[in-house]
Amino acid sequence: MHSRLDFIRLRALLVKEWLQIIRDPSSIALAFFIPIVMLLLFGYGISLDPKELPVAFVMDKPDPTGSTLLARFLHSDYFDPVPMTSWPEARQLLLDRKVDAVIRLQTDFTRRLMTGGQAPVQLIVNGVDSNRALQILGYVTMTWRGWLAEVQKTLPGAQAQTPVGLVDLQQRIWFNEAIRSENFLVPGLMAIIMTLIGTLLTAMVMAREWERGTMEALLVTPVSRLEIVLGKLIPYFLLGMGGLVLCIVMAVFLFHVPFRGSLVLLLVLGGVFMVGTLGLGLFISSTAKNQFVAGQIALLAAFLPSFFLSGFIFELASTPLFIQVLSYIVPAKYFVNIVQTLFLAGNVTSVLLPNLAGMAVLALVFMTLAFRKTRKSLE
Repeated sequence: MHSRLDFIRLRALLVKEWLQIIRDPSSIALAFFIPIVMLLLFGYGISLDPKELPVAFVMDKPDPTGSTLLARFLHSDYFDPVPMTSWPEARQLLLDRKVDAVIRLQTDFTRRLMTGGQAPVQLIVNGVDSNRALQILGYVTMTWRGWLAEVQKTLPGAQAQTPVGLVDLQQRIWFNEAIRSENFLVPGLMAIIMTLIGTLLTAMVMAREWERGTMEALLVTPVSRLEIVLGKLIPYFLLGMGGLVLCIVMAVFLFHVPFRGSLVLLLVLGGVFMVGTLGLGLFISSTAKNQFVAGQIALLAAFLPSFFLSGFIFELASTPLFIQVLSYIVPAKYFVNIVQTLFLAGNVTSVLLPNLAGMAVLALVFMTLAFRKTRKSLE
């Protein structure tokens, strides 16, 4: 077996690999079917934006002022208020988890407000789900302040009792103006999908050759080990990049995620990321000479860490220090930041360059391990 690289032999290996891919289209399905399914499931099935939260709105004695506050909640996209006059019934709904919160206005609410006194509004939130409870608190406060800013001009003494009229808060949200969770989830999901595709595609390659007994036949040919590895990697690199292009098209045209960066830059950085995932998959494939075992290892070593340790769903800053340190060896951590930045913020080099450096280092490490392990396996 020769040690130098011969492009004629490499071309023959590439043709052979493409013919195998065409005859067994499972690799093509993996590269293009997984992005479609995962993007549809996550894009349409998961939303971090609370909508129509069930809230009981209790007025001990209905009055016009309280009705204007109720109308404010009725016209909000965040709440689905249930008007009630009985506190015990509202309390039971909260216990039965049929509502997430109870807003209660006592009998003298309007009188206190009209006389310039304190008019307390009682808010009781179901705190079983802490994140949901915090969201409800925030949206109720926002709705309450918006209503108060409108009615305080007509209420005697209200101007002196509340600071709302003294401060003009002008809010601006950059990069994700509509506050759509899809704009955050879909680009991040692309990194998870590419990790799964790149790792699974190559994790099966060498294991499949060993299972079928064709690796021994390949070893007696005059091809070098480098040619064997490149002959396996290049076709799947192209398949993976095809999957990336499909993800970009779906994100922009199906989910309407704004793209403000450079498409060429995204493809180049995506290529660097794909090299790292292919290297990890090849290393797994050389270690486990069984397709089933290789697939299971790929899921455990690549997909799960990428999902939980990349910052895609969970904020890494709120995790223990050990988990934060561990996340630095997860390539998807860097690519998630890159994709979300290119989509929503544009070509921000201060974000892209550090993440590119981390991603490139891991790609080099994984490819080095893969080549060494593959060489030992072939010997």
